[in-house]
Amino acid sequence: MVFAYALATVLASVQAESGTELTVYNQGFALVKDVRVLNLTAGRQDVRIEDVAQQIEPSSVGIRSISAPGSFEVLEQNYQYDLINTQAILRKAVGQTIVLNRILPNGQKERVTGTLMSAPEQGMVIRTEDGRILLNPSGEVEVSSIPAGLISKPSLLWDVIAKQAGENRVELSYITQGIRWNADYVLSLDKAGAQGDLKGWVTLNNGSGATFTNAKLKLLAGDVARAPKTAPGARGAGGAEMAADGGFQQEQFADYHLYTLQRPATVRQNEMKQVSLLEAFDVKVKKRLIVDAMRAYGGYRPQEEGAMGTGPIKPQIRIEVANTKANQMGMPLPMGRFKVFQRDSSGAVQLLGEDSIDHTPRDETISLVVGRAFDIVAERKRTAFAWIRRGSDIRGAKETFEIEIRNRKDADETITVIERHWGEYKILEPNLPFTQPENGTVVWEVRVKGNETKKLIYTVETTW
Repeated sequence: MVFAYALATVLASVQAESGTELTVYNQGFALVKDVRVLNLTAGRQDVRIEDVAQQIEPSSVGIRSISAPGSFEVLEQNYQYDLINTQAILRKAVGQTIVLNRILPNGQKERVTGTLMSAPEQGMVIRTEDGRILLNPSGEVEVSSIPAGLISKPSLLWDVIAKQAGENRVELSYITQGIRWNADYVLSLDKAGAQGDLKGWVTLNNGSGATFTNAKLKLLAGDVARAPKTAPGARGAGGAEMAADGGFQQEQFADYHLYTLQRPATVRQNEMKQVSLLEAFDVKVKKRLIVDAMRAYGGYRPQEEGAMGTGPIKPQIRIEVANTKANQMGMPLPMGRFKVFQRDSSGAVQLLGEDSIDHTPRDETISLVVGRAFDIVAERKRTAFAWIRRGSDIRGAKETFEIEIRNRKDADETITVIERHWGEYKILEPNLPFTQPENGTVVWEVRVKGNETKKLIYTVETTW
């Protein structure tokens, strides 16, 4: 439908300056700060501030005069977001006279004047001047004017009292929802899978309802508490390089980390934008194959391994990366997704798997679960069980477990077997050495040659 109308008068002229600053937070909101020039008259007046984000939080708006501090006061603020569109115009035109230009099935044109009885949401109904009732007619609708209250852009309407007339440079700041960022990492390993190159990207997604042109872009990594609502770089040994020549500069800010882009950026509405974050080369990695049959027990997470802690288990494949300068890295890594690739025998890159990381400080280890081993199978069995009694009371249990590891590959592999127990327990008669890194966790590093089957056997005595 096409409409004919006259535009409403703008209440006040507000000129926007360059210098927008945009700080985007992990939780899907952003802090917007820019400088505006207000052309004020002395006394009380209405000022309309346009080009604000549609998902603005009106309660977060801050304003201060730069050129003349204290020269005006905002008495009242209204956020107007009833935007001009087909549905809104027809909704507000119910009960008014409209003109419908329709084409009849025989090809003839008809110009109908009548009263709009119902808007399209409920099915358009028009009562014509000659008494006909038209149901859901199609054609071009004409209205005489834009209904009151509709605006072309989301706006803040201020009731302002100014002490003096003239231009006044002010700083406007507010929080908006609908814009978020995350980090995306690509780790490309060599054929041996022992080292690779890391590329980090920042991915911005803007659905706030506004475009920010040539903004100073900052990203804040960290878990910022908010009250609940009531309704490319060079190779070398110096660590990971932030993207050079206008890339991000990282700094610690309070208990968070702030990444500032060293060049202006335009973040358009309904746009996904990627900006280079970091590069690191010759990063060493460690592969681990983990059998952890009891990982799901103890009420921590749903059952994931075996059946009741027994049965065949496919080892979990983990890729571990030390985030240290010695390993060509050593910088705070924002939370995000990690994609791990490896080159095959022809040199082509293949996807190993994908995982996500939380905010990771320097000198910590990144552990990525990329999949399950194909040619290695572990099978866990409980081969013996007996109650431990004191008189007629049951005071514990004695169990023997057998974990058979079958390596169907030609290459040797080391499998990390983790067993978990609770209460007061003792490991008895193990056939292979073990460690206990923490209470309740027993770890075996089992070296299994190519095409070999090896058994891990131990007894555990648990008392209570």
